[in-house]
Amino acid sequence: MGGEERRFIEEAFATNYIAPLGPMVDAFEREFAERVGFRHTLALSSGTAAMHLALRELGVGPGDEVLASTLTFIAGVTPAVQLGAAPVFIDSDRATWNMDPNLLAEELAACAKKGKLPKAVVPTDLYGQCADVDRIRAACDPHGVPVVVDSAEAVGASYKGRHAGAGGRAAVYSFNGNKIITTSGGGMLASDDAKLIEHTRFLSTQARDPAPHYEHSEIGYNYRMSSIVAAIGCGQLRVLDQRVEKRRWIFEQYVRLLGNLPGIEFMPEAAYGRSNRWLTVALITAEAFGADPAAVRRALEAENIETRPVWKPMHQQPVFRGCRLRGGAVAEDLFQRGLCLPSGTALEQEDLERIAGLIRKSRG
Repeated sequence: MGGEERRFIEEAFATNYIAPLGPMVDAFEREFAERVGFRHTLALSSGTAAMHLALRELGVGPGDEVLASTLTFIAGVTPAVQLGAAPVFIDSDRATWNMDPNLLAEELAACAKKGKLPKAVVPTDLYGQCADVDRIRAACDPHGVPVVVDSAEAVGASYKGRHAGAGGRAAVYSFNGNKIITTSGGGMLASDDAKLIEHTRFLSTQARDPAPHYEHSEIGYNYRMSSIVAAIGCGQLRVLDQRVEKRRWIFEQYVRLLGNLPGIEFMPEAAYGRSNRWLTVALITAEAFGADPAAVRRALEAENIETRPVWKPMHQQPVFRGCRLRGGAVAEDLFQRGLCLPSGTALEQEDLERIAGLIRKSRG
């Protein structure tokens, strides 16, 4: 926590608004909209809920297809499946690790040729680095396919001077417990489309029609954010810039301590943007380094230090066996060689030096 969250929580209690409405929710939506540069925002119970509502609003349903990054966390993909659509996975490019716009254009051309365009494209802003939204839009716009940017990991990152997610028909953000700012849970849907946010707001509160009794003409969900969670969010926004700078400093220290070792390289930063460095991710080539990522992970685990492999590509997940894929080799290589290093904001110089020292010792 940054220090001001308690004050906002106390304000929520003082106004007696604890439920998912009231001045604190309104304030968080307004302040977040100003931060990300979208005209309209909707505070929700999770980023997954935000993606679900966005895709439903775009008409995604049974028999449809949604094109998505294969190198991502599953929460960006499952809402399409829950709506009855089939995911089609697009590989990463080497320069950014995000959705490859060239492969996306190839897939869209193939879809158009067979007369079945996807209902949406969902690129992920991986580990806090923005996907190349302008090139993705350049591939999608001629076909009339909307883009929903999965910016769950990228709060505080920027793309060509714009905040992460800007440029999409809608963008999804997460405040889960592991994110760069957290409300303990929760998410946000953002868009310049007033009607999209208006209707998803209606759906998020069980789609209750205006009437003195409970009247429902559509199926909705219980997806709204509580005032207490929103109060934490108001406090967290005040330290977002500090968090981004700390995460970037942590990344720089890892590069300084380990970047001169053979077989070690780090996630590149795209020339078009500024990553929030949500996680520091290293690539370890076993032949050059002397140990593979699994051996490094086990060595750190023996010292009670947690690391994680890079996201396993969606096309390699058993649950998505048989789904169509464009490319795949880049994501597979990043998964095989990638290791997410400890990146929490509380880490200090001595912690990072200890971690780096253990990584050095793990070499064969």
